Amino acid sequence: MKISVIATSVLASVALFSCSTPEKQAKEEINDSTSPLHLLQPDYSMPYAKLESDSIRATIDRIFNYISSVTPAKVVDSLGNEITDLSSPLPEGAKLNQGTYRLTSYEWGVMYDALLEASQLLGDSKYQDYVTDRISFLSKMAPAFSELAERTGKHDGQMRQVINPRNLDDAGSMCGAFMRTQMADPTLKLQPEIERYWQVCETAPIHLADGTIARNRPYLNSVWLDDMFMGLPTMAVRSAYEKNPKLLDDAASIAEGFFKRMWVPEKGFFRHGYVEGVTPQPTFPWARANGWAILTMSQLLDFMPENHPKRQLILDTFRAHAKTLAELQSKNGFWHQLLDRNDTFEETSATAIFTYCLAHGINQGWLDARAFGPTAQLGWEALTTKITPEGEIEDIVVGTGMGFDPAYYSFRPVSTKAAHGYGPAIWAGAEMAKLIESSHPYQNDSAILYYNVDPEAETPIFSLDENQKAQNVLH
Repeated sequence: MKISVIATSVLASVALFSCSTPEKQAKEEINDSTSPLHLLQPDYSMPYAKLESDSIRATIDRIFNYISSVTPAKVVDSLGNEITDLSSPLPEGAKLNQGTYRLTSYEWGVMYDALLEASQLLGDSKYQDYVTDRISFLSKMAPAFSELAERTGKHDGQMRQVINPRNLDDAGSMCGAFMRTQMADPTLKLQPEIERYWQVCETAPIHLADGTIARNRPYLNSVWLDDMFMGLPTMAVRSAYEKNPKLLDDAASIAEGFFKRMWVPEKGFFRHGYVEGVTPQPTFPWARANGWAILTMSQLLDFMPENHPKRQLILDTFRAHAKTLAELQSKNGFWHQLLDRNDTFEETSATAIFTYCLAHGINQGWLDARAFGPTAQLGWEALTTKITPEGEIEDIVVGTGMGFDPAYYSFRPVSTKAAHGYGPAIWAGAEMAKLIESSHPYQNDSAILYYNVDPEAETPIFSLDENQKAQNVLH
């Protein structure tokens, strides 16, 4: 039985005010004697109310229906006509259908992972079916496109990333997605592509002396925060796929190398780029790169046993990062393109990643719902304002290299066609749906509050008893 809170003076004021005639209401001054001013409704710039699971699921499906419709799995000839007989050698000029988003990009590797998790969290097979359909299609077509490339000397742009991946951008997240899909459905036969991707993950990156992944772009021995995500989660998935704990140990050690160079402890966030030998190191906290970093930590923690020797380091850094992110969230619920620069634009893909990681952290018990639940919900509410009725997502910053001045980051273009925000948005929604079912959000005095125990309240909560249940009080 739920306990109602009796707020005597508030109810009396509301009753008197509601019984007044329209003429009297128009003339009567609204003040603290005539009306409970704390119950006046704020003019929020985004949706701000207790979330409902059905609304979250509807938003996820709006995105899903859009991306499903614009990423068909088919092969076309040089004139754009679909080739239906895929048992014969492909004609010259054949290519993977160029949908709005590439089925073979690292951004779509993120999409596949997000949909697999959404399928589990929401209990809806259609998300996994999409992944199985697209990835099985790519695997099925790989030999045919390989033969076509050998015969003609020409690669289709998308399929080249499958049959001849060259770097972590090609192979990292896609390798992880293929392995996750194979583990989710052992009847699939994705091993040739998995091994091809994995060989690139093992051999293509350059490493600094302690193993930290680096690039010779834009300078020799440049460390990109993005490469934490490109490389390390896939190593963790591979560890489970092969049942090889050493790979997880190696991923954790490389993560520590990133922390030493990229984590800015006095700020509580990561710099985007590090160049060996440069003093001082330029520190530009690009939001999406910080998203890749906290997502990497989240995924490593998902695979790490409680007694792993580096688990506490990663968990502590995850928590410290989450604390800073909560402090830097804008009043509109977004995070800025440069986290500490409010004069840069509010960016959608980073907002989606942070929302997912905070909600996931709460659901996994790494973060306290009371401290981070409202932050995650505000991020989700903000994100929904950027999703069009058709399911497109606005204000996603395009791919971004390493820069060394604020102008570079501040004036990056945004586009609904930048794929980086779609998978994270689905991830965020699925995790928020779980969060509101496992936690206990209430709206109290217009504020969203999360409770670890259901206070069982029907009206504003003025006091809790020793069992954390709402109790009758006079106010």
